[in-house]
Amino acid sequence: MILLADMSLAELTAWCVSRGLPAFRGKQIFRWLHQGADFDGMTNLPAALRERLAAVAVAQPVRIIDQRRSRIDDTVKFLFGLMDGNCVEGVLMRYHHGCTLCISTQVGCRMGCTFCASTLEGCVRSLSPGEMLGEILCANRFLAGGERVHNVVLMGSGEPLDNYDNVMKFLRLLREEEGVQIGLRNVSLSTCGIVPRMYDLAEENLPVTLSVSLHAPNDDIRRQTMPIAKVYPMEELLAACRNYIDKTGRRVIFEYALVGGVNCEERHAVELATRLRGMQCHVNLIPLNAVEERDLRGVSEQTVRRFMSKLEELHISVTRRREMGDDIEGACGQLRRKTLASERAERDETT
Repeated sequence: MILLADMSLAELTAWCVSRGLPAFRGKQIFRWLHQGADFDGMTNLPAALRERLAAVAVAQPVRIIDQRRSRIDDTVKFLFGLMDGNCVEGVLMRYHHGCTLCISTQVGCRMGCTFCASTLEGCVRSLSPGEMLGEILCANRFLAGGERVHNVVLMGSGEPLDNYDNVMKFLRLLREEEGVQIGLRNVSLSTCGIVPRMYDLAEENLPVTLSVSLHAPNDDIRRQTMPIAKVYPMEELLAACRNYIDKTGRRVIFEYALVGGVNCEERHAVELATRLRGMQCHVNLIPLNAVEERDLRGVSEQTVRRFMSKLEELHISVTRRREMGDDIEGACGQLRRKTLASERAERDETT
């Protein structure tokens, strides 16, 4: 079956023409797809045409199979079902400036970062552009009262730069005039640091915000939790960040998860500030979300404040990430893993 949501407007129009349809049908179908409609809902298409399309193509490849709303801050955790039976997660967060959706780019992840639940079972496969778009369309259908997703964060399960071509096409789909029309300045792409792809991204002329999972002030500590650091040392990573800043004029966000006994002391803050001084960047501090399967611990509120104060004292722009969805397992991979574990338990009981 052909996944129509993977196509740009030009591609979908050409596909329609190749099947003997007038070109204007491409724009009609494209508009409906980006409104989240299935073929039955494309009411300005003849019924016979809708049946014909449904026989060879898929309109909406993603659906919500579970959702959990936080009692604390109205954050919603989605479990999205894909057509092949796999599932991925997304998190909808409401801010004063609009709704932000954190989406997944792969089913699982192969990067192996020790503080992340998404990577525990490896990477099953990468998502297509239309599947990533489908996560947004599901969230838009969920929202009521004229709300829709305004900001997108590629920080769910998966490494976006490990799915480079599909992610680049997805980003371009976001800004199609007849589509969801999300400006790329409202998009953040998070990477653990695949350096060659960071240079490629800088050449794409796509004004997305680059977020880099740094999580350490030096290579020795970074290698303890991030296997990618054994391939690309920090100096190479930071050089790629400086190149991105030079090429795009946009600052880089450094994600820094505070892990008890690993990277959270004042001396670590001093070393981090020394490395980042003079760079157009911002540090986003993240108190660790504990992962049951990992022997890593969080930090006290006092430790967070002390680390943050030291960076501010050393003139490094820094904020603490707002903790959202704590009561609904908002961290990447947690809900999916529990769902998979439950399915395995059910299978074991029946065998």
